[in-house]
Parts: sequence; structure tokens; C-alpha cells
Amino acid sequence: MIPGDVPSFTHAKLTSATFRDVCLGQARFDDVNLSGAQFQNVNLAGARFDDVNLSGVAITNANVAGMTINGVFVSDLLAAHQKCT
Repeated sequence: MIPGDVPSFTHAKLTSATFRDVCLGQARFDDVNLSGAQFQNVNLAGARFDDVNLSGVAITNANVAGMTINGVFVSDLLAAHQKCT
């Protein structure tokens, strides 16, 4: 790839692709299927998600400082949950 080029994929099938040591900062994903994808050691700081299907998603060992879901801090939700258990 030529330095400075901005790659764009439309109607592409990258099933089972592997991305290692890749910078996708400021990337945009529209109408993308990531079902069954696995993310490990990923920096999503400042990322925004809108109109996403998170059913069945499992998140472990995550830093959720400042993370909100529908305007509610996840840290507050987890603290309330811990009080109830």
C-alpha cells in the first residue's frame, strides 16, 4: 500500500481474517457483521457504538472507566450489581 492511502472495502468478505499489530484508529465501520469475532488486547478507548447488537457478547478483564451504556456509567451498574449479590 502507498503511504497516505486510505484503504476502503465495500461488499468485501474478510471472514476468518486475522489482524495483528494493526492500527485502525479513526476507522469507520458501517453495516459490518462481526458476529463470532474475537478481540484480544484491543484498545477501544473513545470508540462510539450506535445501533449495535450486543446480544450474547461476553466482556472479561475490561477497563470500563468512563464507559457508559445509554448514558449510564457501567462502573455504577457493576457496583449496584455487587451490592445485590
